[in-house]
Amino acid sequence: MLNKQTMISIEDALPGREASMQIDDTHFVNQSSLTASPQAHQQQILFGMGCFWGTERFFWQLEGVISTSVGYAGGYTQNPTYDEVCSGKTGHTEVVRVIFDERVISLEQLLAAFWEKHDPTQGMRQGNDLGTQYRSAIYTYSQEQLEVAEKSKTQYQQALQEDQRAAITTEIQAAGPYYFAETYHQQYLAKNPNGYCGLGGTGVCFPPSLQG
Repeated sequence: MLNKQTMISIEDALPGREASMQIDDTHFVNQSSLTASPQAHQQQILFGMGCFWGTERFFWQLEGVISTSVGYAGGYTQNPTYDEVCSGKTGHTEVVRVIFDERVISLEQLLAAFWEKHDPTQGMRQGNDLGTQYRSAIYTYSQEQLEVAEKSKTQYQQALQEDQRAAITTEIQAAGPYYFAETYHQQYLAKNPNGYCGLGGTGVCFPPSLQG
């Protein structure tokens, strides 16, 4: 029997499919394009903080965030479905793709929010949500982003240690393929305001002097 809190191997992962997920391109909240590439003065980054519904809502509310979408990253299966990701047989985690205007909000500010708004010490779970799909993750699109993310991890780990908290388990690495989740997951909590949101932090603040 598969243990959903154990990462599956590439050999045992589901193969997936060639066809990509067909989604509605318009953001339900701010009417931005979900599939557009970053433009001048914009960057993209992927954040995994447990269930992606609440994570996406948190980020689309931040000033300077241009667009958000939910999807799957960090695994092996090509163009997976939600049910496949939930099975633990794809290796993916639920992520939010954030495109932001670096003139309005810095990567450091986004990372500070990322660390504060979930518990990055829980391994293959987030609260009552158990499985590899709920692991904490940052997937970056440049060497500079990777270095800034690693530095922020070190800074937040120090803050956690001062509060006698556990070690951070967040996966930080260069982004691989990002696969869009089904349209009904996109901006889910705007379409379903009373829907489930498991987002919750440790209560430990990111050092304010380090937020850029």
